Amino acid sequence: MFESQVSLVKYSNYKIGGLARHFCAANSVGQLTLAVEKARKNKSPIFILGGGTNLLINDNGFDGLVLKPEIGLLKANGDLVTVGAGVPIDELLDYSITRGLSGLEWAGGLPGTLGGAVRGNAGAFGGEIKDVVKEVVSLDISKPKPQVVRRDNKACRFGYRDSVFKQRDGDEIILEATLALSRGDKKAISTAIEEKIAYRQNRQPLEYPNIGSIFKNVDLKKFDKKQQKELVGVLKVDPFPVVPTAYLIHVAGLKGVSWGGAMISPKHPNFIVNVLDAKAEDVKKLIELVKLEVNRKFKVDLEEEVITV
Repeated sequence: MFESQVSLVKYSNYKIGGLARHFCAANSVGQLTLAVEKARKNKSPIFILGGGTNLLINDNGFDGLVLKPEIGLLKANGDLVTVGAGVPIDELLDYSITRGLSGLEWAGGLPGTLGGAVRGNAGAFGGEIKDVVKEVVSLDISKPKPQVVRRDNKACRFGYRDSVFKQRDGDEIILEATLALSRGDKKAISTAIEEKIAYRQNRQPLEYPNIGSIFKNVDLKKFDKKQQKELVGVLKVDPFPVVPTAYLIHVAGLKGVSWGGAMISPKHPNFIVNVLDAKAEDVKKLIELVKLEVNRKFKVDLEEEVITV
């Protein structure tokens, strides 16, 4: 079950990262519990790896256990769908089309797994995963003996790209979620999903290794009154009025700027892409540059959406 000195490059959408001292892919609560107990016994730090889609892995890797939940549960009971944390979003969308279940059309083209989507309350095109979550089951590993926890939607404390699971980073492993969807026309659902996929393909630099948007969009309220009036024309609802960070980076004159093998995408400036065997340090340099220049121009602090390990 355990592997040693495993390259994390193949588990990263960025194709960046060093070695994990130990690695374990687990497909059941029992396997996860055993892996956690073994790591705790050896006083080894644990990192929970999802789909690797919003993750920047250090060039030196991780000196501990990288634990990857691969729970692939996917079953429907009427309009309720129970989904394992390891199920890829595209697989879930295909399932919803087959069953004629609506509520996830906004997620067309969204990378990663269900577990990651719940943890970060993933959202796009005005929708968020919190809109359909009925219950989440997790494994609390902060206790001496890991315990299964069930939470309803309210107890998950969903916020903008946030949840109780993100707030308790490293203390809980999402196992599964039950989603409350609704009946819909299969063709209409499929068409809506395909439209979102096409939009992403046209607007995002998917031809390069990337981990999606680097920064959260910025709440309009964080700008001064004069700026708010000037920015009205670029606002989007996500799900409240925000200024797209891509616009701020563009105005700061950073499109196409590179460092080492990494580049701020000219196609979508909130993406930093791996164009030439980039290292994690290359990406970090560009992240700091963007923060500095956007703050200099707009007097706002950008908040990273990605996880760094």
